[in-house]
Amino acid sequence: MKGKLVRHVKVREDTGNIIEVKMWRINPSFDKPHGYKYSLVYIVEGKRVIGYDNAEGKGDHRHYGDKVEGYVFKGLKKLAEDFYKDIERYKEGRL
Repeated sequence: MKGKLVRHVKVREDTGNIIEVKMWRINPSFDKPHGYKYSLVYIVEGKRVIGYDNAEGKGDHRHYGDKVEGYVFKGLKKLAEDFYKDIERYKEGRL
């Protein structure tokens, strides 16, 4: 699947934690009817603690540690907002 990269940001925080956001515009498909492929991840001490993605055949979903739940995609802006809000909640101990 080829697509056009819309956004790629990778940041290493002072703590060593990593935030990486990748978003591509693709042709709409059965599992990506909105026409976007994405992967947003927050890594703490080498482990993914928060992740949003729509890997092939899995649809839109998010990860909180080992827990996986569906995610309702409402656009790239909302996706990024939800992801960064979850990071803040994690840092505050509320996630």
